[in-house]
Amino acid sequence: MEAFAAAAFTAGLLGGVHCIGMCGGIAGTLVAASRGPAWRRIAAFNAGRIASYSTAGALAGSVGLLASAGGAVHAVQLALFVTAQAFMILLGLYVAGWGRGLVRLEFLGRGVWSQLASVRRRMVPVDSDARALGAGAVWGWLPCGMVYAMLPLAMASGSPLDGAMVLAAFGVGTVPGLMVAGMAGVRFNALRRNPWVRRAAGIVLIAMALAALLRLPGLAGLPAAVIACIS
Repeated sequence: MEAFAAAAFTAGLLGGVHCIGMCGGIAGTLVAASRGPAWRRIAAFNAGRIASYSTAGALAGSVGLLASAGGAVHAVQLALFVTAQAFMILLGLYVAGWGRGLVRLEFLGRGVWSQLASVRRRMVPVDSDARALGAGAVWGWLPCGMVYAMLPLAMASGSPLDGAMVLAAFGVGTVPGLMVAGMAGVRFNALRRNPWVRRAAGIVLIAMALAALLRLPGLAGLPAAVIACIS
């Protein structure tokens, strides 16, 4: 479980270059709001966002638990683990700008996001800690390929509590980038658009997934197969 949470935290930390593009705009409005210190509104926003991620992780962990309860527990856990690492590779390609596979998954969540439109409007302007907390809870359901890539990892954890912890760890990993984006604005956005920064982050995520897969018996030839597939 600790390994799953650590992988999710690292994915959030490195994938923050993408998160800033998705949530950086509202993070900037938290700074511009007039009431109270900006850091408190940003912290409240992230707390709400992580709470929503944790809820999604608990649901995914419940699915993994139910799948394992049907018998052949080891086979199901192995399949979920391999699926999770495959999504991590897709995430690495996505962050690096080498693949758009996860973008298609974001369309799956657009129905829910459109249903939340009226709730989102009530949160603006985000000029208080309470509004920031509520806005974060709503923004946690924004269709996001990175979050969707973490859900198989939460499923592989095999329990609602562990699934919630995996997505919470991912959310915590995204916080530093969003905090800096909110406070530094345009200067940090220029850095996250740097293709070398994105590629380096993507390569690390892919390497993490391949290293995890190589620990499984019978998968020693996986890197060559992946490279052949990409090329």
